[in-house]
Amino acid sequence: MAQPAQGPAEAPCSTPPVHTGDAVTSVHPVDEKLPVARLVPAALQHIAAMYAGVVTPPLIIGQACGLDLAARTRLIAASLLIAGVATVLQTIGVKGLVGNRLPFVNAASSAGIAPILAIAETNGKGHQLPAIYGAVMVAGVFCLAAGPFFGRLLRFFPPLVTGVVITLIGVTLMPVPVSWAQGGDKTAPDFGAMRNLALAGFTLAVILLIQRFGRGFVKQVALLFGLLIGTLAAIPFGMADFGALKSAPVAALPTPFAFGMPAFQPAAVLSLCIVMLVLMTESSAGMLALGEICGRRTDAKTLTRGLRTDGIATLLGPVFGGFPTSAFAQNVGVVSLTRVRSRYVVAVAGGALLVLGAFPVLGAVVSLVPMPVLGGAGIVLFGSIAVSGIRTLSEAGLDDSSNIVLVAVALGAGIIPLAAPTFYAGFPAWARTVLGSGISAGALAAVLLNLFFHHLGTRSRQPAPALKSS
Repeated sequence: MAQPAQGPAEAPCSTPPVHTGDAVTSVHPVDEKLPVARLVPAALQHIAAMYAGVVTPPLIIGQACGLDLAARTRLIAASLLIAGVATVLQTIGVKGLVGNRLPFVNAASSAGIAPILAIAETNGKGHQLPAIYGAVMVAGVFCLAAGPFFGRLLRFFPPLVTGVVITLIGVTLMPVPVSWAQGGDKTAPDFGAMRNLALAGFTLAVILLIQRFGRGFVKQVALLFGLLIGTLAAIPFGMADFGALKSAPVAALPTPFAFGMPAFQPAAVLSLCIVMLVLMTESSAGMLALGEICGRRTDAKTLTRGLRTDGIATLLGPVFGGFPTSAFAQNVGVVSLTRVRSRYVVAVAGGALLVLGAFPVLGAVVSLVPMPVLGGAGIVLFGSIAVSGIRTLSEAGLDDSSNIVLVAVALGAGIIPLAAPTFYAGFPAWARTVLGSGISAGALAAVLLNLFFHHLGTRSRQPAPALKSS
């Protein structure tokens, strides 16, 4: 198979040269080791952005399986630990084996919640989590086996395709911060209340003001200041919940197979292997997006190492109570917004997740951030991802009518699940799993149309430009 087309040399980084004796070396922003005064706040910003997303799958699945508060706490701690391990592996990695060595956050993906709940419904109480974990473990093995093939397909992901996918990541995830801004819990009586919307708007306004008038590092951590000031503003109105802080145990190390030994049911295994394909597509899109944002091209080997890390985390996660692991798009937004591209910042965030998982009382402190505050910040995060996609599309030769049609149809395919959630209700379950995600549906449409217009029977035509660094 032909190797992926190589992009042009990476854009010169803005990092000043590092003097080592008589030699002068240039450190790429991805490999830059920041001073502690900048490192810690930047890492906290990543944790604040993704914490709600990490705890959402165990909270929802734990409640669906009828777990009590203590068991749900163990489930959350396990998810934090696995997220920490996967994130450290991705950012630091073992050269040539695992880890994409980018500022990449991995954690339990919400995309797997729906099929996991379907597995829970078909099993009796006490047998739900074993069936879920058996299917998750096989999905991890499937990811390890299929990952190298994804790495060899990068030539089919020019800016024309990656720009569509990155844009759809931001657009299709926008309902998440909108829901957070309304309160997060759709069953709560105050969901959508004006005070929730006002708090989200206030947080957004703080971030915008800091972006407008802030300078230097203060401007880079505008998101963190917005979350902090928004939370402080919520306390006098009783909108910061201290209940989790009071009930959380100080320490709770996970016990292997605490929820039972895994059970392997063919239907459950098949459904989660399909989910894993979707997660691999989304994770690949996240790595390609980060390559563009960071100015370090994501090549086939990098993609393979990243997906291998996903597979390892997904395979080992069920041992302690974890779920399918994939990229966290909101943290791609943090990198895009702040331009802090050091992988060591995210590695420190991964280490902090390990500590939060081992000491739930510390995790409860982070959970004090009200959902509306996260919603106001999330609008900036996910919007930044969409902007990165638009920037990539600007390099894709949209003066060609075929390219315009490709982008138009692929974006439309990706927005269908968002605009009409029941559009695919009559399709088979496997098709609903793939097409029901706007990111995977748009990516599939973009790849197929790129093959149709630029690869199949088009020897005389110039193919779409290869992926290159921003």
